[in-house]
Amino acid sequence: MRPGRRVGRTPDAPERPFSIARWAGREKTHRLGRCSGAYFRSSGALTCYWEAPLKPYETVRSDTLRALPHSGGAIELKHKAPEVTFLGVNDQPDFATLFITMYPRDSVIELRSLKEYLYRWRNVVVSYERFMEVVYEHFMGVYEPVRLRLTLETRPRGGISSRLTIDSDWAIRGGKEEFRDWVGMEDSW
Repeated sequence: MRPGRRVGRTPDAPERPFSIARWAGREKTHRLGRCSGAYFRSSGALTCYWEAPLKPYETVRSDTLRALPHSGGAIELKHKAPEVTFLGVNDQPDFATLFITMYPRDSVIELRSLKEYLYRWRNVVVSYERFMEVVYEHFMGVYEPVRLRLTLETRPRGGISSRLTIDSDWAIRGGKEEFRDWVGMEDSW
């Protein structure tokens, strides 16, 4: 969070950086969070720095995800979510792409609810591994697919990027390892 600064001067603008609380005489709140500082733009518009409330990963619940009935037949569904964001342990945003491969049983993913579900992670402090575990558990609980494979590709942070994969077909996850198509394959497209 940067301290507030004044850019330009309007007749009622204070002489030095200030907080909204001092300027207006009371704390200003908004649906985005608390305004921690502000400055005037050269146009005279007041700009705030919003502090969004940080949340633990337990606040993201699976009831956001909705299922549509599967019409039947063998099908492989692949979804790519290139705008996944959440907060790392230092409260800095992490950006990633989530690849979802699913062989549905009775239901498929309703994409609007998927978008809403992933959006709920924006102010959540979580590690990559915990994020993958929670998303995997939620998807398995809601959709109960024949097979679910999730791959998370993170953008570089400090020169390091990561790729995490979870597959319900792995024996360690209770699968039978009957789908061997993942061996030596890339999950991106």
